[in-house]
Amino acid sequence: MLSEKLKNHHIILASASPRRQELLQSLNVDFEVRIKPVNEVYQPELKREEITNYLAALKAKVFKNELNANDILITSDTIVWHNNAAIEKPVDEEDAKRMLKNLSNSSHEVITSVCFTSIKEQKTLHCITKVYFKALTNQEINYYVTNYKPLDKAGAYGIQEWIGYIGVEKIEGSYLNVVGFPLHLVYETLNNMATI
Repeated sequence: MLSEKLKNHHIILASASPRRQELLQSLNVDFEVRIKPVNEVYQPELKREEITNYLAALKAKVFKNELNANDILITSDTIVWHNNAAIEKPVDEEDAKRMLKNLSNSSHEVITSVCFTSIKEQKTLHCITKVYFKALTNQEINYYVTNYKPLDKAGAYGIQEWIGYIGVEKIEGSYLNVVGFPLHLVYETLNNMATI
């Protein structure tokens, strides 16, 4: 199994996201959480996965001189892509409500990139999932934002929360990608890197 393959490696997850930590834990892999602040700024001409690929790699850069021979660093970034623009985390509750009104009664893409960095190599992979929202009422939006405070989530929602249960009509692609971590890609890549 993966944990056996990785026994000579030290996995570092550079993410404060409780969802990413929980999902990585579900692979029964030992890892350390290490967090450093990163100024998440990118060039305006970048689109879709170019943005998340760039930011995931940028988050790895701050650890560049700290990695040991057996370390595998995992960094990640998620955006919501809607109407040809990136939607990131809301700045406050009003911004969250505005975002959800925009996503209501339409489809959007959730794009996550995961960057794997060791002393020998760096790989960045991305996953795209299409999400369809029903027409959400103002009452539903207000209830969700007030009770769930989704300010730490791209697009101002968590599919694994109340709004996902009542608002998402269908998805095309990986569900866990929408939660914030495409676990099938993480598993496959760690499996491959463990053999190096």
